[in-house]
Amino acid sequence: MTWFRSAVFNLYFYAWTALSALVLSPALVMPRNLGMLAARFWVGGVNLGLRLICGITVEVKGRERLANGPVLIAAKHQSAWDTIALLSICGMPAVVLKRELTWIPLYGWYILVMRMIPIDRSAGAKALKDMVRRAKAAAAGGRSVLIFPQGTRVAVGTKAPYQPGVAALYAQLGLPCVPVALNSGLVWPRRAFRRPPGRITVEFLPPIPPGLRRDPFMTSLEAQVEAASDALAAVAKAGPPA
Repeated sequence: MTWFRSAVFNLYFYAWTALSALVLSPALVMPRNLGMLAARFWVGGVNLGLRLICGITVEVKGRERLANGPVLIAAKHQSAWDTIALLSICGMPAVVLKRELTWIPLYGWYILVMRMIPIDRSAGAKALKDMVRRAKAAAAGGRSVLIFPQGTRVAVGTKAPYQPGVAALYAQLGLPCVPVALNSGLVWPRRAFRRPPGRITVEFLPPIPPGLRRDPFMTSLEAQVEAASDALAAVAKAGPPA
């Protein structure tokens, strides 16, 4: 049954994405706020499909930690779901993402209209400088900035290094950093077809205040995100209490 539901959802997801992109395409030439509303509508449809077709629900903890002005959001990245849903959950931040996503017809255009922060990962120091410049502009306009510190999706239980981009943003923006733990990889794994039923939990952790030196900041960020994400995965695997 899981395979059948997964097949239905995958068909639904691509059909819903294509339909949303076409129907909402006028938002591409309208003010950015309308583009953000269009994105929220699309995300809502994706999550509705997950719930009704696959039996996957979403729980968010600690969202109040985003309430006090723009922040730097540093999130664990396990699934394609993260780039879809955190956009809406985090209040439409400026998201640091790979430049290749802007090449996707319609979807890439939405990224540009909403003034996200696409980076050319092959450009080295130049990409880092451009990322910081765009992030500063977003923060100056009152927007939070979202980055996935590991730079790619990492399977549940697998370790990968935290990249220097998040440290550069933390140092240059002078904003509190809100770490984000999640367990989305359990139900929407990287490069996997199956969407087993379960609950995705996203947890916003206590902010790291600005002003720390690079090494203490990176150590604190990684320790918090990894420990909390592992805990969320363990709870989900254990299932509901008897």
